[in-house]
Amino acid sequence: MQAASVATFHEVTGNAYVIATVVKVLVVFVAVLVIVAMLTLMERKVSAWMQDRLGPNRVGPGGLLQPAADGLKNILKEETHPAEANRVFFTLAPMLSITPAMLTFAVIPFAAPLPIGKYGVVPMILADVPVGILFLLAFSSLGVYGIVIAGWASFNKYALLGGLRAGAQMISYEIALGLSLMSVFMVTGNVSLTEVVWKQQQMHMWFAIPLAVSFFFFWISSFAETNRLPFDLPEAESELVTGYHTEYSAMKFSMFFIAEYSHVLTVSMLMATLFLGGWDIPIWQGDNMLGQVGNTWVGHAPAWWITLLTFIAFSIKTFLFILIFMLVRWTVPRFRYDQVMDLGWKIMLPAALFAVVVTAATVLALDSFGVPYGLWWALGLSAVNVPMLAIVLWVMDRGHTLTGTGAPDEKRKLARETARARAQSRRVPVAANPSPR
Repeated sequence: MQAASVATFHEVTGNAYVIATVVKVLVVFVAVLVIVAMLTLMERKVSAWMQDRLGPNRVGPGGLLQPAADGLKNILKEETHPAEANRVFFTLAPMLSITPAMLTFAVIPFAAPLPIGKYGVVPMILADVPVGILFLLAFSSLGVYGIVIAGWASFNKYALLGGLRAGAQMISYEIALGLSLMSVFMVTGNVSLTEVVWKQQQMHMWFAIPLAVSFFFFWISSFAETNRLPFDLPEAESELVTGYHTEYSAMKFSMFFIAEYSHVLTVSMLMATLFLGGWDIPIWQGDNMLGQVGNTWVGHAPAWWITLLTFIAFSIKTFLFILIFMLVRWTVPRFRYDQVMDLGWKIMLPAALFAVVVTAATVLALDSFGVPYGLWWALGLSAVNVPMLAIVLWVMDRGHTLTGTGAPDEKRKLARETARARAQSRRVPVAANPSPR
């Protein structure tokens, strides 16, 4: 590995640090707002492609300016305020929903460090706090408060049910999501996302394979946390009109969707960082910058072109997860509420807890046998996690939890017997095979 010289590559300090931080904040948050707006167009294009139609194609070339037209429309629309709604919390709820979604970008590294000449090296992260993942979990969980308050403050039964569903769903899947991260903590020994990227580079394998069970559970929990199909029970237009934002219009309505797409972007960036190496470029070792010891970089020397390449790699991984979010929306039907609760509490919670115990035992065994941290360490973890994931998928595919819309045979039989008993007690003739309701 190539180590950088002490004199040339020191961490930026002083006024240069302040200027670099301000520039990063402005660029990242402006870029995030633009990307979130374009994600609405992307989803409409993807859905149109899946349904064999054109999608938005009138405003701008190929419909490129459709998000701007939608934003202008929402700004000019009339704001509705239900007479019985709590005005303060009704107005506050969209802000509480969008603020945590916008703050979580601060702790995610999106490229390799960037050298800026004599001023030093700028980390490509807004705030490289030592508690990065914990900060992200804490703030992302606050978004549900906006949804619950919106449902309560609207003084609408449909909205209230949507808010209650959102709270129940968040509690159910936040536990499995947190347990899925425990394995990452055990392997990295740190909760900093920058450290997570470095550990995957040192292992020469992304965590998606050695921690396959954690990756799978984190992925499912991410759908539930973002209220995306098949976990969009808080909205469920077939049951609750539009759920928690039934009474909202104009920009307040739009802010909930900005928060949702921001959350999707954050979760996609987080999955790319935790399980696909973050900004790490596969196979190539030239981007392995494994931190600093004093002013000396361990690994390859920082360079602007490496920063650019790693940013492109990180963007591709993030885009892949966002695309899967959109494809699943038009592929998998919405789960029933009992299915969502059963999956969270009966399957994912015990399985995630079991996976944590098995992964901890494997890590202890590898350390006890003196296996050095690297490729062999990763292969040892993979030999345990991949078969364990196959068992989890086999159990989930047995039909005990995610059953179809019809009841299982035992429930049908019980329903028929109950119908016969009721019919005989009322002395009403009943068909040979009554249809249970």
